[in-house]
Amino acid sequence: MATSNAFLSTPSKTPSDKSRKHPNPVSAESSARSARFEAYNRLQAAAVAFGEKLPIPEIVALGGQSDGKSSLLEALLGFRFNVREVEMGTRRPLILQMVHDPSALEPRCRFQEEDSEEYGSPVVLASAIADIIKSRTEALLKKTKTAVSSKPIVMRAEYAHCPNLTIIDTPGFVLKAKKGEPDNTPEEILSMVKSLASPPHRILLFLQQSSVEWCSSLWLDSIREIDPTFRRTVIVVSKFDNRLKEFSDRWEVDRYLSASGYLGDNIRPFFVALPKDRNTISNDEFRRQISQVDSEVLRHLHEGVQGGFDEEKFKPYIGFGHLRDYLESELQKRYKEAAPATLALLEQRCSEVMADVARMDSKIQATSDIAHLRRSAMLYAASISNHVGALIDGAADPAPEHWGKTTMEEQSKSGLGGWPGVTADIKPPNASLRLYGGAAFERVIHEFRCAAYSIECPRVSREKVANILLAHAGRGGGRGVTEAAAEIARAAAKSWLAPLLDTACDRLAFVLGNLYDLALERNHSHDAEYGMKSEKMDDYVGFHAALRHAYNRFIKDLAKQCKQLVRHHLDSVTSPYSQVCYENDFQGRLGSSATSFCKFNQASVGSFCLELTDGGPAACDENVKDQENIPPEKNGQQTTPGKGAEARGALRESQMTVPETPSPDQPCDVVYPGAKKELVNGIDVGARKRVSRLTGNSRNTDHIRAQDGGGLLFGDSGSRSGSAYSDICSSAANHFARIREVLVERNVASTLNSGFLTPCRDRLVVALGLDLFAVNDERFMDMFVAPGAIDVLQNERQSLQKRQKILQSCLNEFKNVARAL
Repeated sequence: MATSNAFLSTPSKTPSDKSRKHPNPVSAESSARSARFEAYNRLQAAAVAFGEKLPIPEIVALGGQSDGKSSLLEALLGFRFNVREVEMGTRRPLILQMVHDPSALEPRCRFQEEDSEEYGSPVVLASAIADIIKSRTEALLKKTKTAVSSKPIVMRAEYAHCPNLTIIDTPGFVLKAKKGEPDNTPEEILSMVKSLASPPHRILLFLQQSSVEWCSSLWLDSIREIDPTFRRTVIVVSKFDNRLKEFSDRWEVDRYLSASGYLGDNIRPFFVALPKDRNTISNDEFRRQISQVDSEVLRHLHEGVQGGFDEEKFKPYIGFGHLRDYLESELQKRYKEAAPATLALLEQRCSEVMADVARMDSKIQATSDIAHLRRSAMLYAASISNHVGALIDGAADPAPEHWGKTTMEEQSKSGLGGWPGVTADIKPPNASLRLYGGAAFERVIHEFRCAAYSIECPRVSREKVANILLAHAGRGGGRGVTEAAAEIARAAAKSWLAPLLDTACDRLAFVLGNLYDLALERNHSHDAEYGMKSEKMDDYVGFHAALRHAYNRFIKDLAKQCKQLVRHHLDSVTSPYSQVCYENDFQGRLGSSATSFCKFNQASVGSFCLELTDGGPAACDENVKDQENIPPEKNGQQTTPGKGAEARGALRESQMTVPETPSPDQPCDVVYPGAKKELVNGIDVGARKRVSRLTGNSRNTDHIRAQDGGGLLFGDSGSRSGSAYSDICSSAANHFARIREVLVERNVASTLNSGFLTPCRDRLVVALGLDLFAVNDERFMDMFVAPGAIDVLQNERQSLQKRQKILQSCLNEFKNVARAL
């Protein structure tokens, strides 16, 4: 074009001056069409190489196997290369970029290299084209271990006798897989072809043999699913010459050519016939045969059919020549319409790739700036820690509806299930609400309290009671029965409450462990909301993995420490030296059963004839014998602490005492069943006050009354309210309730709060910093740079730069195309 312009610039007043001042519009349009075609071809090659999804107008050839797609491609190219023998239509798509080059008297075919925008050397022999297609198809399918692949083969053909046209030849539809192929091959082909034909910027070229009636078409419905109105579909009836002999009258031909009963009034299919001779012939002879077949079809319609056919309506749609001209003009029209949108999209993609290159450069630079990385990583870890603290303190973003969990979800996803030893269905308040952070923490604490209060002191066998009671009676003193009941209660508390404490710690650790992902989400959303330009740390996978691991280890350590603390409290309240079982503030509120039990307790010291079996001595009165196997009544005195209906007096500070080491000679207090107090603050483990004693006169009086009973085991039989076994079980149940209440109300809640929440607020950022950053530079960089990572980053940058260069070249070319429009 430059030579032509220079020639036209010669100043001369001749009749041709007008043509030079006003160039031939046909020549100008032809040049513009050629420029658009070359621009789109180059853009298409770049899109295939880099996996770009660009709305490039393209023609997609569809149809069943043996419907004539390969023959049509050869006719469009203007030469044969035996693509039908390859049967590539059942394997990979083939993108044919046909370039009309008047100087190419022989076909010049080049294949685009796999995973590159570069084209290889020209293929000299046309017969070698089939071999290259076959070898590339087999190599890819062997690599991917699949029967078909949607990755296309791109071939550029420059020839003086082909149009400027780009067609994607797709695998042909089949009903049944060939021998040696997977049974689902037909479904895979259909799915792949639909995905190739679905983009709205592609023109569908659907071929169907003329011997197939429209009403019985196998694949027309599949095409209708992709393009319901056939708005972007060109329908081609192939092998039209096979149908001509069936027509004798004009109305038969016109009715068949219209196909209005099945395709609609505005749809005009093309009718094409191609040479059947597959002998080796020259390219010129091949093109001559194509033209000859077109002429023979028209001659038959004129001479072989009575009345001919409606030429004005149907002649533009009969013959290969008309189809080729239509496809070329339609594609050029789409190119022209899509040029502005393509230009805008190219500008956007170029900007995005430039940003990717800049980001890659900064990442490569950051790998060499350790101080900058340390600072950025520390700020990021501190930000995550602050968000964890905010979530604990009641922050309600992100949305609890999406990020929170119900009680049932916590139990399921933590893998802990329900509470050990608890058969009742524990449903704390707000169990159905999706909570996280501090709210979920408090709900677990309340759930633990409900679970603990649902456990009663288990029944103990008579043999166990006898072993404990008789052993205590043999030691002397005045509190054998009381001590036996207390020991039973302590053992039950250790056995049943310890698993609850461990489960509570694990559930709380799970609640706090979930806060890491919420903190990440808050960090991202806050950066976006406030426009903060914090250091981009998302791409450092190793650092994020190390940060998450450090956080999980911190929570795991807290859970371990809290388990030790609450176990220590459990050991304290169940210690033989603890006065929890003996605290008395209910003197004067006891009924006759307490007095009777006191008498029995004192009387048991002076006698060793404690009978706990069902067949006791006759010396025991019948009332005792009848009531021996009856469980203790569920009266007010046995109600679980914290659940009774009666009012409980506040525990005074002077009453919260723990024992000193008792002296063997020191008298012990009597415990009364049914004792119950409102418990508040925790028990101090340090120096403690002595427990207040019952008045000595009352105890001495009971003891004298028991001694005056003449060695009777239960004292005054008229005041008996139960057997020895049932009294001990009742007393043990009250001791158990007392231990449970002190443990739950005084100790556990405050311990878990201070053991979990306080460290998360105050020590998390320090713990993460020591774990991640208190290391040498080499170990620190292991989180950011894996072995060989620098080389990977360099290669990725080179690929991005190459992609940027190609897209920028396409952009400049489309700018020139847009100026020519």
